[in-house]
Order: sequence, then structure tokens, then C-alpha cells
Amino acid sequence: MSHVKRPKTKRGRQTFQALLNAAEHQFYVLGYHGATIKDITSDAGVGLGTFYIYFNDKKSCYQYLLLQYSHYIRSQIAQKIEQAKDRREAERLGLLEFLEIVRDNASIYHIIWESLYIDKDLFIEYYTTFAQYYMRAIEANINTKGGYKDVDPEVLAYTLMGIANFIGLRYTMFDKSTDLEKIASQVIEMLDKGIFN
Repeated sequence: MSHVKRPKTKRGRQTFQALLNAAEHQFYVLGYHGATIKDITSDAGVGLGTFYIYFNDKKSCYQYLLLQYSHYIRSQIAQKIEQAKDRREAERLGLLEFLEIVRDNASIYHIIWESLYIDKDLFIEYYTTFAQYYMRAIEANINTKGGYKDVDPEVLAYTLMGIANFIGLRYTMFDKSTDLEKIASQVIEMLDKGIFN
């Protein structure tokens, strides 16, 4: 990302991370349009000019946060599903990991979905990029033992992402006391058995 200057020193990385943490907090609490660079630097405990060492503007900071969310969610899911015996188990473990991530990081939904109102292209890019990675895994597991039936990988990727997003909203945002393991298993069982008589 050309609008972000990654630090090279340990101290620089600490300051950079403090700014990202502060930006995430401010965007979550005040929203993108309500949060100012001054709010972010004040929250991070640094001077206003320090922000511009790393970011061109508020939007570049926001874009970087979206990119980090995408990388973080995908890498955590990839680690979680490494030991899955088949794609059914991988989907269950991946859904469970996603639910745990969004439950434990309240800002994720808010910041990602707010991007639709900040710059629609950011929102589209976030989800299309996520879907492209998902489609690769689907394509590699079509008509394999324990894999998917012969399906359109794009339609399946967006279907599963939609399920994950709305199950996540219901069981991590509306009610955090839910047994996520049970919910993930129920979702996969419904997908496995089908929903129609």
C-alpha cells in the first residue's frame, strides 16, 4: 500500500502499532467521519505530526486497517483448519474461528461495514478479495473425498461468507453468551444435510 510507510525500527513499529490501535478504537467509537487524526494521535499518545510519518491521511490509515483485518482473519482461519480431516470439518472449524474472532474484536464488523459508506470500492474490494481466497480452497476441493459437490465456487464462497457474516452478527454481536461451538456445528449440519424435505 503506497499511502502507508512501514517503519523499519523497533520503536517505529511500536509507534505505528499504537497509531493503528488508536485508529481502530476511534473509528469504532466515533465512526470514520467522527474520528479526527488529532483524536487518533491523542489516543496513541503521540504528536499530530507523527501520524504523517506513517500515513498520508486518515483514509490510508483506514484502508490499512481493513487490509490487516482481512489478513488476520484469513491467517487465523488457515491455522485453525490445518488439521481438519476434510472440508466439512474445515468449514466448521473455520466458521468457529471466525465467530470467535468477531466476538472478541467488537470493532471488526463496525469498521468493515462502515467502509460501504466511506468508499463503496473499499467495501467491494474487502469482500471480493476474501472471496477470491475462499474460491481457491473450494476449487481445490470440488469432487474430492470429503470435499464439495460440483458447484460454482464463487456462488458457494459468497453463500458461506454470507452465512458466516449473519450468524456472526446474531451470535456474537446481538448475544455474546452463546455456545459458538454448538452454533458452528449446527450450521455445518444444516449445510451437510440440506434444509429442504
